[in-house]
Amino acid sequence: MQDLLSILFYIRKKGTSDPTMATIYLRITVNGKRAEVSTMHKVPLSKWNAKANKVIGYSIEARQYNRQLDVIKNRVYEIYQNLSKDNSNIISAKTIRDEYIGANKKQKLILELFIEHNLRMERLLGKDFSYRTLQRYKTTKKHLGKFIENNYNLKDFAVNKIDVIFINAFIYFLKTEQNLSHNSALKYIAYFKKIIRVAYANGWLDKDPFYNFKLRPNIINKEFLSNDELAKLIQSDFYIKRLEHVRDVFVFSCYTGLAYVDIEKLKEDDIVIGIDGERWIKVNRTKTKTLSSIPILPIAEQIISKYSGQTKFNGKLLPVFSNQRTNGYLKEIANLTGIKKKLTFHMARHTFATTVTLSNGVPLESVSKMLGHKSLKTTQHYAKILDTKLSEDMKKLRIRFDYENIHSPINGYLSREIHSTK
Repeated sequence: MQDLLSILFYIRKKGTSDPTMATIYLRITVNGKRAEVSTMHKVPLSKWNAKANKVIGYSIEARQYNRQLDVIKNRVYEIYQNLSKDNSNIISAKTIRDEYIGANKKQKLILELFIEHNLRMERLLGKDFSYRTLQRYKTTKKHLGKFIENNYNLKDFAVNKIDVIFINAFIYFLKTEQNLSHNSALKYIAYFKKIIRVAYANGWLDKDPFYNFKLRPNIINKEFLSNDELAKLIQSDFYIKRLEHVRDVFVFSCYTGLAYVDIEKLKEDDIVIGIDGERWIKVNRTKTKTLSSIPILPIAEQIISKYSGQTKFNGKLLPVFSNQRTNGYLKEIANLTGIKKKLTFHMARHTFATTVTLSNGVPLESVSKMLGHKSLKTTQHYAKILDTKLSEDMKKLRIRFDYENIHSPINGYLSREIHSTK
């Protein structure tokens, strides 16, 4: 009897950090029994046609997506035909899937999976992934390779042998041999975990070793500039242009909350007129793809005006050096201005969240929206209740209590109590 083969593509939102994106999955059905596997391709939810099993439209990107799906479909048909020729094979959805993912050929190795994953990422740079994210995966693979060689005297390690003991040993290695902090070590473990989850989803290991494994980072007090430090920075004169440019971009971040990578690509087109008739910055964050909506404060507007009309920034709104050079120049600026804190560009984002907004009474929900966070929990890591703000709030409370006590029966009661004790 002829086996009935069906091939279907569908999407899953689970596992994607961007709520507007989904992963395309392949479903193979033979005689009513299914087997599924991720294609590793992400597509915008709005572009997927569930009935047609393909991406909507005729753009170059849409045609590339659909061409890749056709390649996968033809490969599955080819495997089915080859299995059909060999009467010794029992054809099932699982055997076809296993042949497609290579599970029947040889044992999967973790560093090989990293290499394959990183190569796919390189092809999707600027679309689904940033260069910075790719570098983090490459660094994770490098650390993992050293760990496997040091601890097991091997060039690679079978993915189906990775367990909780392996994970804990890798964390210990990162902290001791690589001299990483607890939180830095956990960041690399998080990238490692994503590769393991891919292996588990493809059936290359029987159970997920990260199931119920909790990655708990240490809470770190994030540094930010005080009002006095921020004022000192703004009022300082720099006779070296590069330092002046870096100072201006840093201050711009202090008054917008934009991260370095988002300011670096900021253009005039990203400035719009808001519902209040004022100028706003509206950009999708590079890191999370979420929208940041930021009213432009006067100081930020002055910085934009200062560099307006200059053509030497390649169409960018502000003069931005590389991240490494910027942080190097910020050290010089800290020395020249007498700021004792370790000045880094990301400190500007903390300063916006604390000194500029929260300490001036801007609600946490509004700050979260401007920072482009997906949840208030993320914003709370930036939120700092300053002593000055706490003092102001309590001063108002004291005034209110003093006023109410004068007109309150409690005041008379306290007076009687004091009088009776004399």
